[in-house]
Amino acid sequence: MHAPILRAGAALTLGVLLPFGPLAAQTMSVTLPEAVELARSRSHAARSAEAARDAATFRESAFASRLLPELTISGAVPSYNHSIIEVLQPDGSTLFRPQNLTSAGLTATVTQPLPFSGGSVFVSSSLARLAVSGTQDDLSWQSTPVLVGLRQPLFRTNALGWDQHEQRYEGEAARRRYLEAREDIALRTTNLFFAAYAAEATLANAVANAAVNDTLYRLNTGRYDIGSIGENDLLQSELALLRARTAVDAAKLTHDRALAELRLALAIPAATAIEVVIPDSTPTVAADTALAVDQALHNLSVISQLELQGVQADRQVAQARSDNGFGAVLQASYGFNATAPEMSGAYRDLLGAQRLTLSVDVPLLQWGAGREAVHAAEADRDGLASAAEATREQTALDARFAALDLSQARRNLELSATADTVAGKRFEIAYNRYVIGRISVDNLYIAQNEKDQARTAYAQALGRYWESYYRLRRLTLYDFLRGTPIR
Repeated sequence: MHAPILRAGAALTLGVLLPFGPLAAQTMSVTLPEAVELARSRSHAARSAEAARDAATFRESAFASRLLPELTISGAVPSYNHSIIEVLQPDGSTLFRPQNLTSAGLTATVTQPLPFSGGSVFVSSSLARLAVSGTQDDLSWQSTPVLVGLRQPLFRTNALGWDQHEQRYEGEAARRRYLEAREDIALRTTNLFFAAYAAEATLANAVANAAVNDTLYRLNTGRYDIGSIGENDLLQSELALLRARTAVDAAKLTHDRALAELRLALAIPAATAIEVVIPDSTPTVAADTALAVDQALHNLSVISQLELQGVQADRQVAQARSDNGFGAVLQASYGFNATAPEMSGAYRDLLGAQRLTLSVDVPLLQWGAGREAVHAAEADRDGLASAAEATREQTALDARFAALDLSQARRNLELSATADTVAGKRFEIAYNRYVIGRISVDNLYIAQNEKDQARTAYAQALGRYWESYYRLRRLTLYDFLRGTPIR
């Protein structure tokens, strides 16, 4: 409040609010930066954003782990089969004989994916035991102490390489989404903070108006009694007093709701009283439009998402082209193995074990399906490129006008502060002139309404300035006060 009489009215707030309930035992004073940090660290939205960030981090870590060597152990310990089998006799006839077969085996394998080629190499070691009883008894052991192998697709897309390429963009987009979520929390907290401030200013102004109109009604009652004013002026004064008291009730309810919503956003217990503390001055932020656009196009998650979609579209085109042509898979291995009736003998007199397989896949007749699949993937990629360009242009546009909006909000705040001071002084002068009978009651109420409007406009302009500031941060992920990207 800029006028002395309004300050005096605001001082009556405590006395007016006492009938509405007892004051809390403790009042928590909160500035805007403190409110933002509380919301970022304690609110439900903050915990949700942190959970999404952690999930993305774990997925990224899991993907990186899958690129490291993997050790697996597989086998059957044991496998038992009792059945009747065909037994070929020396004379060429066949007899059916019961047989018991027990087998067991273990294989340990270390596999290393090859992201640069899409294949994999492995090193394995295995041991197996086979026991047969029935028409004849037999026991044998078979070992492969070491086997080195390679599996490499040829003329096909490198799925692992594409996955690795996509994961880089997915991880970056997740990190940027977390920063944007924190800025969303800051923006919402700012709106709630200044909604509480505006409600508090409205309540204080309503209390001051009620006090002033009560004084005027008493004054006008005395003037009516001595015949210096007519009944119409007295009734107008009484009506103004009733409206002022009704405004206090409405302002109190709005104020309580605004504080309750702020407490909820800051995860503060409902029994805690909150006092919003407004700084005496607001910083002047130099928001260059070119810088805002540049930072938005470099920092926002939507840009990373567009880049990811571009990679995925390129992958679909490459996949369609490779599926439409010659493909092959090369598998090769080299090692040593041996067999013996006893386990120790299975590791002596090792023999070489080599294997080479080249399997091919050549589509011969597809009736144009493969070619059309390539055209479809290319069309999807072109459509995505157009949509991505439109998104980039919209992102740049939003950032540019957010910077301009902040500059405009600063000018509006300065004008509103001046108008608030002028309107307060004008009402004080009008009040004093009315008391000595120099102006009519209509002129007094006009001055009072203008004072109320100027007070509300200033509170809204202050909130809009800070809202514009945090919206610019959100749309650029850039701290214009410090001159650094938000990390």
